[in-house]
Amino acid sequence: MQQVKLTFDGEFNGLGKNGKNVELKIGPREFAPYDLILLALGSCLYSTFLDIAKKMKIHWESVDLDLSGEKRKEIPTTLRWCRISVKMKSASHHEKIKKAFELATKYCSIYHTLSKVAEIQWEIEFY
Repeated sequence: MQQVKLTFDGEFNGLGKNGKNVELKIGPREFAPYDLILLALGSCLYSTFLDIAKKMKIHWESVDLDLSGEKRKEIPTTLRWCRISVKMKSASHHEKIKKAFELATKYCSIYHTLSKVAEIQWEIEFY
């Protein structure tokens, strides 16, 4: 079971805590809702990719994910689009990594959910 707790003052300034008591500041100058959506998407997608890549026995030194998106103005104000840029350092088997990432986009629950309302594009660069 996953659980989070949120506490807000009389404005939009809050603190979120997970079941491990790790805190995340929420608000106009902290993490706002669409920042959190992009963080959730990136972390879920990477976690799914990691599981697939381990099974495929592929390796890399580090990964940087850069996610951007635009919120719709129409109601419901979901994401209109999202771009995911992945930069992998010292990766083995570039084609296998691309295949693993493509599979991750099919199996990641948050990617799957957001792809119903937003156009999501991704790219991988190796260095």
